[in-house]
Amino acid sequence: MKIHLPNSAFLGNIDPFLRGFDESHPKKLEITANKKWISVHPVVLSMVAALGLKIDSSNIDCEKLEAGSKHYLSRMGLFDFLNINTGISITEHESAGRFIPLKQIKKAEELTKFVTDMIPMLHLNPKQAESISHIVTELVRNVLEHSISENGAILCAQYYKKSNSIRLGIVDTGIGIKKAINISYPTRTDLESIQLALMPGITGTTKKEGGTEFNAGAGLFLIKSIANVNRDFFMIYSGNGMYKLLKRKSASKIKLHPDPFKDKHSKDGELPYWQGTAVGIDISLDQTREFSSLLDYIWETYKQAIKERKKAKYKHVKFI
Repeated sequence: MKIHLPNSAFLGNIDPFLRGFDESHPKKLEITANKKWISVHPVVLSMVAALGLKIDSSNIDCEKLEAGSKHYLSRMGLFDFLNINTGISITEHESAGRFIPLKQIKKAEELTKFVTDMIPMLHLNPKQAESISHIVTELVRNVLEHSISENGAILCAQYYKKSNSIRLGIVDTGIGIKKAINISYPTRTDLESIQLALMPGITGTTKKEGGTEFNAGAGLFLIKSIANVNRDFFMIYSGNGMYKLLKRKSASKIKLHPDPFKDKHSKDGELPYWQGTAVGIDISLDQTREFSSLLDYIWETYKQAIKERKKAKYKHVKFI
């Protein structure tokens, strides 16, 4: 496999980075990087780290980094994940308020500890902490319950002062969305599977509309809706498919669509194959609405969508 760290790869312009990923030769990993500068979204670092966990360090070839941002990559814990000795000597800085280095979570208890530790590190106020904790919990729980990944979830986050936002990446190398959703909903493509996974009340654990008591098929719809309401980017990549929620204009009216393809978005169904799922999300702290009212709005949309699908399903049923 080959993966290149460009000078810039954030959710708005991540498409060239994804298209440049070479999934061939899965037992080897070659990492190259921009010579002058590396500035990437946490989901990019999580993807590289996740690939490294699948491969023996002796089969990882990381070219000598010359960009000044190599120190940032080291502080984010990338080289530790890859078990690579770069010879980089850095002065450790207090990470609180700036970033959360790469973490691996394989158990529910580790998730609880991570969320507890995350809040003071990012200096979040209670309202911000509630929404961000919910997003992290839902995404990691999806990995632990559905991905069947022996390496669990790989994640990291960074705070950006200029935009007053947190950017988060959570990645796994499990079975991917298509295999998970196909347990109950046969689909032809990875992109179609991603579309279903983002719709409210649909889960691979059951064909029942609205899911079950333990899995309601709400997690990804909830997270996409939070990003939509706050006018933030959201990206999900699995198999050959990628869906990206685009930013709405600030003056535009908020409308939550049960079908993600009706939101302002971009998509690609012919990307290099990613074994597993990668999710990136930006969270603008200035625009975070009161979380309880936001959840009420999202859950109303969720319930209405399920009601309408049930009505359509039984509309033509005739009893004799």
